[in-house]
Amino acid sequence: MSYRLSCLHSVLLAVIAYAAPVCFSTPARAEETKTISLFNGKDLSGWTFHLRDPKAKMEDVWSVEDGVLVCKGKPVGYLRTKKDYENYKLTLEWRWDADGKGGNSGVLVHTSTPEALGVWPESIEVQLEHGNAGDFWVIGTELDVTNEKERVKDRRHLNLSDGDEEPLGEWNTMEIVCRGDEILVKVNGKLVNHATNCNVTRGAICLQSERTRVYFRNVRLTPLK
Repeated sequence: MSYRLSCLHSVLLAVIAYAAPVCFSTPARAEETKTISLFNGKDLSGWTFHLRDPKAKMEDVWSVEDGVLVCKGKPVGYLRTKKDYENYKLTLEWRWDADGKGGNSGVLVHTSTPEALGVWPESIEVQLEHGNAGDFWVIGTELDVTNEKERVKDRRHLNLSDGDEEPLGEWNTMEIVCRGDEILVKVNGKLVNHATNCNVTRGAICLQSERTRVYFRNVRLTPLK
């Protein structure tokens, strides 16, 4: 009897040893976070829009050329994701015409109520304006930054560093990390702004049309745990 129990014990140990790697690897695969392409490089599936001119159509302002999203800048308004997001890392690339003077645009995060300020919805804008990329502008929202006496100018919250953008005509990369009530912004790999105590933490993501031609590509979102 003891011999049979001993054999059974050995078999059970062998089974457990064989199965263990499978049991431990499955949760790891399940916890992997997938990156989402918000712009598919072909069309504007997943997006809606809002323009100051109610008669204007989406295609009057935005088009897709060779995998790049082209915004004419007029009429003023924005593209808006059809879904809301929270706790994520958003990365995108943008550039201006090489023969121009740069221009103005922005990424709106935590977007909710339309026309909270003119054409703009309630949101937090991460500035893309040439020479000032990374500034925050609050649109019916609130946030804190360090050294507010020096850096807060009405709705504008100055970035920590200018001069990090590429020359006109070249692609820039922006990374926006929204986690809880914090937002961190990097321009071309350098941390340029950090907001805390944001009073909004969830909403749609928007790309502004603001009077200047601007190009976007590789608009990707990675959910954070």
